[in-house]
Amino acid sequence: MQVDVGSSESVAALFETVRRQYTVPPSIVVNSAGIIRDAFLLDMTEAMFDDVIKINLKGTFLVTQAAAREMVANKVSEGSIVNISSIVGKTGNMGQANYAASKAGVVGFTKSIARELARHGIRCNAVMPGFIETPMTSSVPEKVMTKILPKIPMHRMGKPEEVAEVVKFLCSPSSAYVTGSVLEVTGGLDM
Repeated sequence: MQVDVGSSESVAALFETVRRQYTVPPSIVVNSAGIIRDAFLLDMTEAMFDDVIKINLKGTFLVTQAAAREMVANKVSEGSIVNISSIVGKTGNMGQANYAASKAGVVGFTKSIARELARHGIRCNAVMPGFIETPMTSSVPEKVMTKILPKIPMHRMGKPEEVAEVVKFLCSPSSAYVTGSVLEVTGGLDM
């Protein structure tokens, strides 16, 4: 199913489809949609800023709200919502003011909803990846990567499956007493 996470109509249609196709409401949601529109502040357009906020932050809000409504209405007692942030949301990064703001917002949003939804048995956590081998990081220039890699104590980029394992843990009963947490998967980049 395709969905425009920045559109409440598209998200509503997604959950309507889920309701029709499955007999049980979702109990696990992972918000992983994300985009970049990099530019230095003095060159960044309002559209570049808005595009990133719309997908990375508003999209997380819209999907989470729809999922939480379904979980609460259907009395899902062991729900898990995992939001993907970024280490850039903690540290900032030149040329990524919009991205950093969106991912920092995801952390604040996650902590707030963790407080709200805990009484319903819904856990909410965030994962903060560092430099991971993805199409998004493949566009980082070589000269930039040669400066970044020495700052990572593990001296390498992370693998998508390493992030996935942390997400899997947060979605599993093994993390039944974990909520409002932000787990960094950075190879030690910001310690």
